[in-house]
Order: sequence, then structure tokens, then C-alpha cells
Amino acid sequence: MKTKTRNVLDLLRAYEPANMLWIAPDGSWPIVWARARGTNVWDAEGRKYTDLTAAFGVAAAGHSPERLVAAGRRQMGRLLHAMGDVHPHPLKGQLARELSRLTFERWTSGATAGKTIFANSGFEAVEAALKTAMLATGKRRILAFTGAYHGLGYGALNATHRAYFRGPFVSQLGRFGRFAPFPKEGDSLAGTERRLARLLRSRQFGAILAEPIQARGGINVPPEGFLPLLRSLCDHYGALLVLDEIYTGFGRTGTWFACEQSGTVPDLICLGKALTGGFPLSACVGRAAIMDAAWPASTGEAIHTSTFQGHPVGCAMALAQIREIGRHSLPKRSAALGAWLMRQLRTVPAPAGHTIQIRGRGLMAGLEIRTDRGQPATALVLETVKNMLHRGFILLPEGEFGNVISFTPPLIIAKSRLAAAAAALREVLR
Repeated sequence: MKTKTRNVLDLLRAYEPANMLWIAPDGSWPIVWARARGTNVWDAEGRKYTDLTAAFGVAAAGHSPERLVAAGRRQMGRLLHAMGDVHPHPLKGQLARELSRLTFERWTSGATAGKTIFANSGFEAVEAALKTAMLATGKRRILAFTGAYHGLGYGALNATHRAYFRGPFVSQLGRFGRFAPFPKEGDSLAGTERRLARLLRSRQFGAILAEPIQARGGINVPPEGFLPLLRSLCDHYGALLVLDEIYTGFGRTGTWFACEQSGTVPDLICLGKALTGGFPLSACVGRAAIMDAAWPASTGEAIHTSTFQGHPVGCAMALAQIREIGRHSLPKRSAALGAWLMRQLRTVPAPAGHTIQIRGRGLMAGLEIRTDRGQPATALVLETVKNMLHRGFILLPEGEFGNVISFTPPLIIAKSRLAAAAAALREVLR
């Protein structure tokens, strides 16, 4: 391990809880990021990498696009902070209008507008949606799905399925979430419909919360009719459909939002990650009628707010990011390049004694490895991701058992870099 990297990791060992960062005993993980541009990252020692994660899906238009950085700098020089729910700033209203146009107005040909609650991180947007659903319906319970990841705040934890995250805090949770099996691509939806209808008949559920494609759950793609089914069930049983598009939004799966591929219009949509391209800002956008029914007019104090809500720098960067994604037609590019990537990944050979499954949409792809006996090949995937890192490619393992190699690169990535990554992966797995 080089000196600069060691110095940073020594500081973190000394001043951050050990659970916050995994440091391999042999020094093979992690690297320390120093700078990034486009699809490239340079570490503290000056080594260059191709980022195939877009930094958790944030850098959809690439790292540090010039127009995005310029927008942030201009806003910092003009107004660095405001008072979101007391004395607002102009860009907050402009971004709320843009999100309405990009979601509900576009989906309904202008028949319905959207209203936005801003937040800082993805889980806060989810919690704003959960509060909205409870206020609008009067029902405290929500239906979520196995494999779901909706964040780690105390409200969102009720809908995040993995016991690893929930287990230590179960005694403090409200436990208002109920989990149903998430159907996989190719499954029949008949069983899913029966199970959900059985639960919803009690009419105790105010919302169904779902990811159109589960990202951290392992790039799990449901059958084509899944979201329309959820829409139909919500309409029938008086629940709201809440879609968590924090990861899938802004072109990641080949359309602006993944729900568009099935023509499904939710009641509430949660957005984050690629919204700003690198500044902490998220949003819960809901049908205007539902938002107005749920949240009473302010009498001087908001029921739900935070110090940095709708931060001016974040709003400036979000408006620039949306323009950047549209200017370069990145959703369309993601669809075409993602289909090509899937074909490349299908040529990757399974290691002896193992099987490989490829799945995804757009530039959100997963390569799952299991043993011939069906066991998750967790250790092999981790070793593969580490080997790819040392060949200059940044990847992440996903899924409950960490046996899925995920590909969520910036949507601007060159086909040649994806080809190089697939070639390197073939060599590593041989």
C-alpha cells in the first residue's frame, strides 16, 4: 500500500467507527479517490481507473461535467445557503416545476401536475413518501418486497428487507412494513397477484412501495406486467403506488424513468442519486391532488422539513444535470449501449463448477455467479471485483449475498471502455 493511501486509511481507522469502511488486511482494498472526470477516476497515488459504478449511480452524465460544475460554482458565489421552508430561493421553485414537467405532466400529457418535497438523501425522499401516504390515506401500513433497499433511516428501515441492515435496530422500529416476494423476470405474476390481493383485502395498507428494478438487491428485474399489476391493485384497494426510482431514474434503465417502460404512472416517485450528479439532494414528487390532500397549508411551521431542504447549490446542479442528460439524449444512449453490454456479458465464461446469469435494463446490468449446486459464489465475486480493480476497473458486488457483479457506469461511457471491461472480466474469470 502506497504512502498517501495508507495515510488516509490510518486517519479513518483512528477517527471513524470500524464498521464504516472495509479495509482488506492485505491492502488490496480500498483505493482512495483523489479526482474524477468523465468516466475516469484517479486514486491518491495517481493511478487511473474506469468507473463502472458511476459512484453508486450518481454520475449519470459523467464525473464533473463542465456545465454542472459551472452551475454549482455560480450558485456558491451568489447564494450558498437559504432558509428552505421559511425564506425560499428562486431555484427551488424552478426545480419543482421542472420535476413536475419531467414526471406527471409528461406522463399525463399535462392533465396532472406534480408537487415536490425536497430532501437531502434517498432515504429521506422515501420517508417523505411514507408520511405522505399515511396522511393521504389514514393507513399506517405499507407493502414492500423481499430484496428491497429503500435506505437506512428509521422510517425507511421498515421497508428495507435485508436483515443485516434491520436486525440490530428491530426493537426500535415501528414495524409498519410487510414484505411480499419480489417476482423475478420470467416468473408468472398470478401468484404475486394472489398474495398481494390477500394482504390488501384488509385495507390496512396505505401504500405499496417498490423499486422498478432492485439495484442493491442484485439487479433484480421483475416480469413486464409487474408495475401495471401494482397500479391496478392500488387502485382497487385504495392504496398509493410509491415507486423508488432513486437508482433507476434519470436514464439509467434506458428511459428517463423505469416506470415509463410499462406505461405505469405512480402516485409518488422518489428521486435522488443522479438528480444532481454529485450534490446531496433528493425529491419526493407526487400527484398534486394527493400532495394537497395529505399536507395542510402551512400556518407558519412546516410539519416536515430540514435545514438544508432544497439547497440552492443542489437545485442549481440538478437543473444543470437535467439539461445535460437531455442535451446528450442519455436515456436513449443508455438503452442502446445497455443492450450491447448485455450481449458482451453473455460471452463471459462461467468458471469451472459455477453458473452465470445475466440480467438488467439499459446501463444497469448484473452478472450473478453461483456454484453448480446453486450456492452464492460470494468469495469468488469479491475476488473478481478486487482483481478487476487492479486491472483498472471499478465495480461493485450487489445482492444479499454479494454474489452479483453490477454494472452501472456513467451513461456517457464509450463502447470501447465497456468492451475492455468485458474482455478483462473474461480473462479474470478464466
